[in-house]
Amino acid sequence: MAKRTARFVCQTCGAVYPKWTGRCEACGEWNTIVEESVEPRATASRVGKPRAGGIEFVSLEGEAEPPPRITTGIAELDRVLGGGLVPASVVLVGGDPGIGKSTLLLQAAASMGREPGGRRVLYISGEEAVDQLRLRARRLGLTAPLLELAAAINVTEIAASLEAERDTALVVIDSIQTMWLDTIDSAPGTVSQVRACAFELIRLAKQRGFGLVLVGHVTKEGALAGPRVLEHMVDAVMYFEGDRGHQFRILRAAKNRYGATDEIGVFAMTDRGLAEVPNPSALFLAERRGNIAGSAVFAGLEGTRPVLLEIQALLSPTGGSSPRRAVIGWDSARLSMLLAVLETRCGLKLAGSDVFLNVAGGLRIGEPAADLAVAAALVSAATGQPTSAGSVYFGEVGLSGEIRQVSQAESRLKEAQKLGFEQAILPRRIARGGQRLVAPEGMNLHELGHLSDLVQMFNPESE
Repeated sequence: MAKRTARFVCQTCGAVYPKWTGRCEACGEWNTIVEESVEPRATASRVGKPRAGGIEFVSLEGEAEPPPRITTGIAELDRVLGGGLVPASVVLVGGDPGIGKSTLLLQAAASMGREPGGRRVLYISGEEAVDQLRLRARRLGLTAPLLELAAAINVTEIAASLEAERDTALVVIDSIQTMWLDTIDSAPGTVSQVRACAFELIRLAKQRGFGLVLVGHVTKEGALAGPRVLEHMVDAVMYFEGDRGHQFRILRAAKNRYGATDEIGVFAMTDRGLAEVPNPSALFLAERRGNIAGSAVFAGLEGTRPVLLEIQALLSPTGGSSPRRAVIGWDSARLSMLLAVLETRCGLKLAGSDVFLNVAGGLRIGEPAADLAVAAALVSAATGQPTSAGSVYFGEVGLSGEIRQVSQAESRLKEAQKLGFEQAILPRRIARGGQRLVAPEGMNLHELGHLSDLVQMFNPESE
């Protein structure tokens, strides 16, 4: 009989070691390595002997129907999912504590549970009692005859109950870190428990055909807690982001086997729960004030959705030998690069000023197309001349000061024209077929080839 062996697993990152050590070399955490037993596996009597009943291979040619979708009743959530929830799919939702994950999923579950003639929706919580869930639903004004609640953490009991279900459309597990499998000798939330519980629940979802949503905790760095293999096991990974100081919440898709990645849904936190924001550009620019130096409107793109945001820059004389560079909502390294290009290639003197940059509204942007809008805000703040209230900016800036083309310029221009903007400052480009880019009706295009052309628009004192 084979002997039971043991291994040592880091409970933070899942790294495996042959013996115990105080510090994990993979993630650098201390005292996170725990001993786990490994069950022996049965070996084949003959190496290389094929098993009875092998797998079936098919040719590449063939037709595949698009997967059916179950709408959740929340348009912004359906957008991020790619059009709705696919039956037998597994979605992992992560976010900071108190950001609104449970509220959003409870609203979606109640919306699906109100469908006449629909299938049942099950909400299983390992963090709250049933009475607490009812209080939250009452506060949000939710009623759903087909929504049923349960408070449980034992996956064996949950699996036995789900095995007997036949008319379930959606199962929500809140959260996977609280689930516990009695066959694993470790506490809930450990790497082995999270991996084993998720595997058992995913197996049931694929077998029974219901949609499964797993709520996941995040670490202090913002990554999903538990083993990284959990993100590989599921079909979609979504992050719920937001700043507690702002009412906006962003649901961002990091992985989606049935839709586009980097798609976002925008919500606003209200006293009645999360409200959809169908036109986030108008909401992000609602409090914008014109004729203020250091402000520029960026025509960005989040997934397939064009979004207009206000970029704010403030320059003040430095009080010490090293100037400050404070950034909120953008990459600080890219700001340092732009400041160096403006000084070296355009002659602006910014080394003696503290620079503060902010993306208004609490949204974080990461695409290089924001370079030109950030540069416009910096030049406006340095010269004291405001940008035009009816202009939008987008374009990537290189180290030599050249302004490079960005993708989907037509979508950005249409969104700007819809909100009443009259001018777009963008890089020189040629559309497909060798023809110039056609501006929407009522909008003028000002194409730039170098960052010095942008500086000259503000008539600075330097060359």
